[in-house]
Amino acid sequence: MNKIYNPKKEDWKTILERPTKTVADIEATVDQVFKEVKEGGDAVIIKYTEKFDGVTVSDLLVSDDEIVEANAAVSVALKEAILIAKENIEKFHVAQQTKSIHVETAKGVDCWQVKRPIQKVGLYIPGGTAPLFSTILMLAVPANIAGCNEIVLCSPPNKEGKIHPAILYTANLCGVTKIFKVGGIQAIAAMTFGTESIPQVYKIFGPGNQYVTVAKQIATKHGVAIDMPAGPSELLVVADDTANPSFVASDLLSQAEHGIDSQVILVTTSKVMLESVEQEISVQIQDLPRKEIAQKAIDNSKLIFVEDDQIAQELINEYGPEHYIVCVENEESYLNAIVNAGSVFIGNYTPESAGDYASGTNHTLPTNGYAKQYSGVNLDSFMKSMTFQKISKKGIQEIGSAIEIMAEAEGLQAHKNAVTLRLKSLENE
Repeated sequence: MNKIYNPKKEDWKTILERPTKTVADIEATVDQVFKEVKEGGDAVIIKYTEKFDGVTVSDLLVSDDEIVEANAAVSVALKEAILIAKENIEKFHVAQQTKSIHVETAKGVDCWQVKRPIQKVGLYIPGGTAPLFSTILMLAVPANIAGCNEIVLCSPPNKEGKIHPAILYTANLCGVTKIFKVGGIQAIAAMTFGTESIPQVYKIFGPGNQYVTVAKQIATKHGVAIDMPAGPSELLVVADDTANPSFVASDLLSQAEHGIDSQVILVTTSKVMLESVEQEISVQIQDLPRKEIAQKAIDNSKLIFVEDDQIAQELINEYGPEHYIVCVENEESYLNAIVNAGSVFIGNYTPESAGDYASGTNHTLPTNGYAKQYSGVNLDSFMKSMTFQKISKKGIQEIGSAIEIMAEAEGLQAHKNAVTLRLKSLENE
């Protein structure tokens, strides 16, 4: 890892850069795939699946028989673990339900707000280097709680043209309505435009590699909403001498093993901690099955020493981490200071892995600094708010004059007339 001591503030932007390509680097490829999928539908999806995934898939839709087969292939222990996680995620997201609000803003002027589910949503589930069936829990569970009518899932097939059994089992368990064997840019394009097999959706959710991230951003140009530009995973840990170096190293490696473009950062006010964590990483990485991937991510990552808590807190907010672990003596100060983070994990016994799987919070979070303006996925991500109002005769008399004056000041005479006509009709009553 790159060790940095007391970086100057003017160098923070460079030091904290993510190891990702820009939209401009990828956009031309995405636009080409989008154009072809829009015009050619399923045939183009199959062509690009063969090109990018190395397999020919004749039927994109996962069959009932494949789901039955997957159910039999998943171990009892894994099924039980998935059920525990599902229960905790349900508890946390059900608790996010809110009542509609109803306010009489002026006498005779009633205004209220009601939430309605997004009818058709698309879930993208990565399945390349790791089959992220846990992401299905994070997306399909709140989608069902929200009441979404149609939940479409796309995930890339393996070299045998199949989707990992745990993905199929979890999708079926969580009420996904249709599952398709398609990944990458072509999956996002299919859900954006719709094809002969794959329905068009109103909003697309889920993480992915840099190409999927850019594809989601391009989808917004074609009238489809997205949860956020969630790209390669990242983690920042702040630790002082009260932290356990082996725990910190394990957390950093847990994110590094996601992919070669992942990034992990340690910020510390202790040089002893910095050295100890570096040593622990070099030991623990040796035993990882995904050592080669983790090592490339570690090469993109940093150990940063700063003099005091205030500098650390300012630097962390500048970075805006997706995942943020706080292992310090003065944790309250850090928790009060954080304004830019996707999800926060507190103390030596709260690994980021808990949020990834089973604590109940959602793991679909803003990356690449988007925590400065985006929230992670939550129940409201699958809903939209609608406002209503009803004005009585007394109500229009209460606020009518204000409307007329404001409309006239903006030069919108028809707006004023819509009120004036009503007020005049009431003069003789």
